[in-house]
Amino acid sequence: MTKCLLIFIMALMLSATATGRASYMEPLCGIEVEEVSVLVEDTNVMVRGAAGQTLEVVSLTGRPITKVAIKSPSQTISLGSLPKGCYILKVGTVVRKIAIR
Repeated sequence: MTKCLLIFIMALMLSATATGRASYMEPLCGIEVEEVSVLVEDTNVMVRGAAGQTLEVVSLTGRPITKVAIKSPSQTISLGSLPKGCYILKVGTVVRKIAIR
C-alpha cells in the first residue's frame, strides 16, 4: 500500500505546473516523454499513448487485481468482470481512481 501511495504522490508532483515544477509532458533530461491518457466510461477504460506499457488494476487496499499489456497506441479494455467497488488504475506514471458500479 505504501508503494501505491508513493506512486500517487509522485504523479501529483509531476503534474503540478503552477509552482514551477516540471510537468509530465515536459522533456526530462533531454528525453521526450509521451503523454499517456486514461479515460474511463462505465466499465471500459481507454488508454492512449502507452503502447508497450502495462495497465495495472489495484484494490484500494493495495492488492493487485489484474494486469493488461497495452499493445497499441489506443486500446480499450473492458473491466466489466470486476466486482462493484473502487479501484486504482496505473499506467506508467499515470494513476487514476475509478468506481465500478
